[in-house]
Amino acid sequence: MIPAMRKVVVAGNWKMHTTPAEAGELARTIAARMREPAVTRVLCPPFVCLAAVRDALAEAGEDVAVGAQNVHHELQGAYTGEVSAPMLSGLATWVIVGHSERRRDAAETDEVIAGKLNRALEAGLHPILCVGEPLAAREAGADVAEAIVLDQLRGALMPNAGEALTGLVIAYEPVWAIGTGRNASGADAAAMADAIRRKLGPPMVWDTVPILYGGSVTSANVDEFFAEPSIDGALVGGASLKPDEMAGIVARAGVTARARLAVASAMRASRST
Repeated sequence: MIPAMRKVVVAGNWKMHTTPAEAGELARTIAARMREPAVTRVLCPPFVCLAAVRDALAEAGEDVAVGAQNVHHELQGAYTGEVSAPMLSGLATWVIVGHSERRRDAAETDEVIAGKLNRALEAGLHPILCVGEPLAAREAGADVAEAIVLDQLRGALMPNAGEALTGLVIAYEPVWAIGTGRNASGADAAAMADAIRRKLGPPMVWDTVPILYGGSVTSANVDEFFAEPSIDGALVGGASLKPDEMAGIVARAGVTARARLAVASAMRASRST
């Protein structure tokens, strides 16, 4: 499927920042600065801030979705400190799954991430599945990096199939670029997005899946990624806490989204004549 048919998504991952009192005001400020209806916009605050952000966005009348940063792979049980997918009902409509910091700090395996993805889909949440290679793999060559990313995808998606994945978004986040100030090139990110779509099928499903780039994304470097037809948005880390940065990123995403809408409209018009 051509890029015109895929939605453009910008999601902000606040990680372990903000208290509930801070989060609501920050969400209002950021949302007011990134009013771009052609772009799907998501803010992912810490668990304890979900209600505050939800309420602040609703009170302000902002069309910005709320996402959680994680979800447990079981529905319930003796898992102290964990949050299940049903618990997110009414608080979030999106969720990040498989972030490299969770893989590293919580030793999340592909099997665990597959369970999280399943629970999210069952609960009607829109999952953002994160994949990405470490620095050693990137330095070993594009083929090695691609193999690792595709292994992560296969591991997470093995129990899932077909139309159940039509709500999925994938974020390619090279581990070496997260929080380091380094970022992949637009060409490298696009090549990985193409590999994901080429290697995993069936095409009628996978060609519709938006693929985002994440890893030290800023308003200064995001043009390089949005210029690539294979890249459909961004998963933003540290910059998502800064209203000016998010405004710039979403504004650039809006250019891409409106261009795609224009192409899609022209295609529909040509088919009707």
